Amino acid sequence: MRWLRFVFRVLQVLSPTRAATLAERLFFTVPRARLTPAMREQVERGRVFTVTVEHQRIAGWSWGDGPVVYLVHGWGSRGGRLAAYVQPLVAAGFQVVTYDGLGHGASSGRMSSMPQLARTLRAVVDTMGAAHGVVAHSLGASATTLAMDWGLTVSRAVFVAPAADPVGFTLRWAKLIGLRPEVLARMKASSERRLRFSWDDLDVRMMAGRRTTPLLVMHDAEDPVVPWSEGAAIAGAWPHSRLVTTNGLGHSEVVRAPSVVAQAVEFLGPSAQPSSAATAVRTRSATRSANAMIVT
Repeated sequence: MRWLRFVFRVLQVLSPTRAATLAERLFFTVPRARLTPAMREQVERGRVFTVTVEHQRIAGWSWGDGPVVYLVHGWGSRGGRLAAYVQPLVAAGFQVVTYDGLGHGASSGRMSSMPQLARTLRAVVDTMGAAHGVVAHSLGASATTLAMDWGLTVSRAVFVAPAADPVGFTLRWAKLIGLRPEVLARMKASSERRLRFSWDDLDVRMMAGRRTTPLLVMHDAEDPVVPWSEGAAIAGAWPHSRLVTTNGLGHSEVVRAPSVVAQAVEFLGPSAQPSSAATAVRTRSATRSANAMIVT
């Protein structure tokens, strides 16, 4: 990170425009995530499908038959990393669909964004059928909320470690690399022209108040990537929501924890009854591995 701060310290003096261009490319370039052998095996058992979004190929997989539940990964992740949900949901009578978002995993492209991930979800649903449910992790939950704000209908939703404030994350990232406010403003203006979207419209907390879909939010109290307060804020603003707080699972392990998977499957089932108000329930879980790779 020191060398990156040095590069921007020099480049912002020499050419603020070039600094903004470099910052935009770095910010929207997707890091690559790997699948464990077990995750890869589950993906290989799925039925393969593809859709096209912004002239890019989106790779997807499905299992089972019945009402469709979509698994939506977060930033820098991929659909196969949500493989823990496949068998329990299929056993519960659902068709399960996941995919690698634009610029992620086996899909084409190298850059992506929250609006583009929302467009990807809508394109996949248009191809694979109406969404009975969605299980979404981290920025995937943000993109799902945006897609719903654009008109996507979802009967029930489960958000795990959801990001409520992508703009705030951007400000923290800019501070981390030493980006000056005027250069960040250039970066934002350029990305808004490219994405045809305003950064001011990406606040999930504002969108949450307009939603009526029953929602279960699960977030770890010790999440080092997306603070627990963001999940709590979404649950607090979203009518007919419920908040479950875990301990010791962090950001990546929480989405695969057996207790979290079980609660998601139960909530998505036909017998689940939504709560009319956001409540907090604390559950004890296994200690997170100190060596777990953090992928948002």
